[in-house]
Amino acid sequence: MYAFTLERPSTIADAAKLAAAGAKVLAGGQTLLASMKLRLSDPGQLVDLANIKELAGIKREGNAFVIGAMTRHADVAASAELKAALPVLADLAAHIGDRQVRAMGTLGGSVANNDPAADYPAAVLGLGATVVTTQRKIAADDFFTGMFSTALNDGELITAISFPIPKRAAYMKFVQPASRFALTGVFVAQGDSGVRVAVTGAGNGVFRHKGLEDALNKSFTAQAAAAVKIDATDLNADIHATAAYRANLISVQTQRAVARALG
Repeated sequence: MYAFTLERPSTIADAAKLAAAGAKVLAGGQTLLASMKLRLSDPGQLVDLANIKELAGIKREGNAFVIGAMTRHADVAASAELKAALPVLADLAAHIGDRQVRAMGTLGGSVANNDPAADYPAAVLGLGATVVTTQRKIAADDFFTGMFSTALNDGELITAISFPIPKRAAYMKFVQPASRFALTGVFVAQGDSGVRVAVTGAGNGVFRHKGLEDALNKSFTAQAAAAVKIDATDLNADIHATAAYRANLISVQTQRAVARALG
C-alpha cells in the first residue's frame, strides 16, 4: 500500500471541500481499500465519511424511503420498516457479499462505484430512484453512464438515495460463488408509471431491458417474460459464462423475479 493521509471530517461541507480538492472518498472501502492494498490505487489523501452522522439512516417520506449514503448494507437488510413496506430492498441488501462486507459496505459507496456486477445499481435503476448529492438530484436513468462510471462531478458526493415504493417488485440474481457478485441479476418493479427491468452483471454496467419492459407492461406474467428473445450481442463473455449463457440467465431470472413479485 502506498503512503497516504487520512481526513475524517464531521460535516458534509468539509467532506465536499476535501473531495473537491482532490481527496479520494472512503465510504466503506470494500473496493477502494482492496485496490490500495494491491497498489492498484494511489489516492494520496483519503476523506473518510464515517463520522458524518447525517449521512446514515433510513426514513420514510410519503411513498418513498430516503436512505443515507453511509447506511451499511447490514442496516438496510435489518430495517423493520423496509421489510414491511419495501422488502425487495432489504432482501437485496441481505444477500450482498458476506457478513463482513455487509457490516462495512455502504449504499452510497456501492452506487458511486458502479461496479458492473453490483446489486444496488439494479435497485436504483429498477425502482427509478433519485440520487441526492451535495449539488443536485439525479434521476436513476441519468446517473449510470458506463462501467465504473456515473454522472457525478469531481468533488460531488452522494448524500442519500430516494427509493419510491412500487406496487410489487423482486430481485433475482445468479451468484458468482467466489465473489458473491451477480453473474447476472434482474430487478423487476411494477409501479404507477409501468414496469421497469434492470439488469446487472451481464453487460457494461447496469441497464434497462426495453423488450422485457414492453412485454411485462402488456402482461405481467412469467410467460410474457419467457416469450422475449434476449439478444446476447453486447453481453459479457468471460471465464465464468458466455454471452449466450448470460442471455439465458436474463430470461430465467426475469421469469423468476416476476413469479416472486406476484407472490
